[in-house]
Amino acid sequence: MRGGGGLKEVFFKIKLVHNFEEIVSVENLLEAWGEFLKGKKQKTDVQQFKLNLMDNIFSLHIDLINHTYKHGGYQAFNICDPKPRNIHKAGVCDRLVHHSVYRILYPFFDRTFVDGSFSCRKNKGTHAAIEKFYQYFYQVSQNNTRTCYCLKMDIRKFFANIDHEILLKILKQHIDDQKIIWLLENIIASFSSKEKGVGLPLGNLTSQLFVNIYMSEFDQFAKHWLKEKYYIRYADDFVILSRNYQHLAKTVYPVQSYLKKIMKLEVHPDKISIETFASGLDFLGYVNFPDHRILRTRTKRRMLKRINYRNLASYLGLLKHCNGCNIREAISCSYEGREI
Repeated sequence: MRGGGGLKEVFFKIKLVHNFEEIVSVENLLEAWGEFLKGKKQKTDVQQFKLNLMDNIFSLHIDLINHTYKHGGYQAFNICDPKPRNIHKAGVCDRLVHHSVYRILYPFFDRTFVDGSFSCRKNKGTHAAIEKFYQYFYQVSQNNTRTCYCLKMDIRKFFANIDHEILLKILKQHIDDQKIIWLLENIIASFSSKEKGVGLPLGNLTSQLFVNIYMSEFDQFAKHWLKEKYYIRYADDFVILSRNYQHLAKTVYPVQSYLKKIMKLEVHPDKISIETFASGLDFLGYVNFPDHRILRTRTKRRMLKRINYRNLASYLGLLKHCNGCNIREAISCSYEGREI
């Protein structure tokens, strides 16, 4: 493996300066409640919690301070957008704890993430990742005058295979306060996907942060050990651009090896590809070409099947980021008389 062993030998881990008392303070819980409440005011469980809000806040605060807090179970349900996913919803009290943790830890850890990490980060996201993707393409291809190859890979069953022990080890490298570690262990141990000590729930706000912290180790490996300048990751999808096909082909093994041996994650064997931009690269919902991009065919079909007045604006917003004149016309026909 290029670059040798683990990152801890070279990279100094900066330390969190906030303490446990700040996270579980009544003030922080109230601020977290305000953030949690957005878009959920009509939910029955939220309304019930709100009926005795201050009593519930103080009770939760005391349980946290006294270390008598225990994360509850989850309500499981399935969604199919765009593919089947199993979502796990925690109770209101636990989700409030998630928000209180997130609002303190996210700003700290976000500063430690590489620029090429785009998932679940403020001022990042899918469209920013696509823009960076094109920026890298023009740099590598010298404004589309040279062939640009793209290595694309993704991780099999990403959330379901996050190892709790490894995650906690990474967290402890940044957090010295053992009371914070106790709380994070409580949240992490509240869910296992297939075997004890493995997996994070799709649905927890903290899960979004935890997977970025977990994969930050790989991001650092890709950027600083493999020295891949043109690297982008969005959740479990990542790409590396280069003019050298052989270089990308030789990169597959060290990537697979690091993820398997160090992170206990597996690259999906059927989703490893090296293609040119000119052939059209399927990445983050779009098929990307040098001078334009289009929606995936299955995305267009799903859009036309599911579109309604409630989600119309969201779908039209998606179309603004690609060449979607034909599909806009199709939507216009479906919603004749409504300005789009």
